[in-house]
Formats: sequence, C-alpha cells, structure tokens
Amino acid sequence: MLKVYKPTTPSRRKMSVLDSKGLSKSRPPKNLRSIKKYKAGRSKGRVTVRHQGGQHKRFYRKIDFKQDKFDIEGKVTSIEYDPNRTSHIVLVVYKDGEKRYIIAPGGLGVDSKILSSQKKIEVRVGNRMPLKYIPLGTPVHNIELMQDQGGKIVRSAGSAAILMGFTKTFAQLKLPSTEVRLVSSQCLASIGRVSNPEQRYIRWGKAGRSRHRGIRPTVRGKAMAPVAHPHGGGEGGSPIGLVHPKTPWGKPALGVKTRAKKKWTNKYIIKRRIKKRKKK
Repeated sequence: MLKVYKPTTPSRRKMSVLDSKGLSKSRPPKNLRSIKKYKAGRSKGRVTVRHQGGQHKRFYRKIDFKQDKFDIEGKVTSIEYDPNRTSHIVLVVYKDGEKRYIIAPGGLGVDSKILSSQKKIEVRVGNRMPLKYIPLGTPVHNIELMQDQGGKIVRSAGSAAILMGFTKTFAQLKLPSTEVRLVSSQCLASIGRVSNPEQRYIRWGKAGRSRHRGIRPTVRGKAMAPVAHPHGGGEGGSPIGLVHPKTPWGKPALGVKTRAKKKWTNKYIIKRRIKKRKKK
C-alpha cells in the first residue's frame, strides 16, 4: 500500500513510499544472509560501471529459486522486505526444520502452507509444480527456462506469466513483456502473481532516495564534451550533429535490434514483445 506524506518540504511534495505494515522487522537468519560485495563505479580511478555507485549498506538474502524440497510441506513464518529486489520475500520453515527464503506471491500470508512437487498437486497460491500439470489461464511466476536450473524469469514485483497452451513437449507462456514463448512443460513454475504490485507507482521525490539505492545521475550525451560522447560539443541547445543517435562507445542506438539473429533460443520465441511508443 502506498503512503503519501504531507508536502512539508519541496522533496516531500508528491513523494510516496510503500507502507511496511504487516512486514516482519526481524533480521534475516545468519545462514540465509551474506555480505553483499559492492561492484560498481570506478576501478583504478576509471568509471567501469556507469550510473551506479554509493548505495546503502545491506545484506544479501539467499533466495531459494529452485524450491527443490519436493513433497515436504512448508509453513510461512514471516513476510519480509528485501532491499535487493522489488518484491517481498517469505521465510518458509519445512517439516524437517529447514528454513528457506522464497519470493513472496501475492495473497500468501503468515501461517500459510506451501508445497513443491514434481507431481500433480493442488493449484494453490505458492505451490510449485511442472507446467504440464497447471491449468490454462493460470498466472505463474519464478519459471525455469531449463529443467532443474531454478527459476530465471518473472520474478519482479507484481509480475506474472499466463499459461496459454501446450504442444507435445512445450508450454506456451505469455510473459509480462507481452512476448509469447515456448518453455519445456517439464520446467517448474510457482502459482500466483509476485507480491508488491504497488512498487511500480512509487514516486521517489528526490535524488537522494535514488542515491541510497545505488543509482547515480544520468547525463545527456549532448550535454557532454566531444571527447566524452559522440553527441557532445556545440553551443547551447545544439542537436547531436549525427544522422543517427549513438551510444557512448559509438554504436547505433535507439531502436536498433541487438539480439543475435542466430541465437539458438530464437526458435522458442513465437511472438516478440510489443514496444510501447512514447506519447508526444
């Protein structure tokens, strides 16, 4: 749920935050956290990763994307905030006493039961099973692209893929990007939509909040010197001085297809995503 503050300062005006009511305040267990090494900004004085640096110190939470404790029921003990991702996470305690973090699906509360299996089980939010056992039209998330590899796609806040159909060995999925692609029907997927859908509506309000997240300022190429960017140079509001826009490294930009034509997974893409055009 979004919370809006009174406009007591210019940065507070129209600023919004996510209400943390209902989220656990406890620290993550020691065996499920690790120090997050910081890899951004400069190396030997030179910028190696643009627009990143200076984020707030945080622990990395070890997330179980595979959920390979098959046919052992787990109980949700807490729903927690994770600074490393847009969705919430839940701490699951299994019957054998082991604790694991998983991505929180929307609608899953404390004391809820979840189950992961390679067989056909009940279609319930939080349960995980092969795509071939899931009914058509069901929203799914944390989907494997290759069997036993762990969930790779549809993991961000509020996202879900829709199961559209089956072929002999593949399931047809419509992804959040509107791309339609084939995934092996043996691959595992979790039932439901990822939690925290309001995250996309946050208004950050001031630059400092982005700096805490590790996002540094992005400068237009045409505002730079000629030595720093192909668009640079000129006086005042001069244009880029080129026929086509370029990246800082001189390659064509904006609308140029970058996916390799001979990539072996192209055959699994039935329909490419629909690009949204900016309103003028």
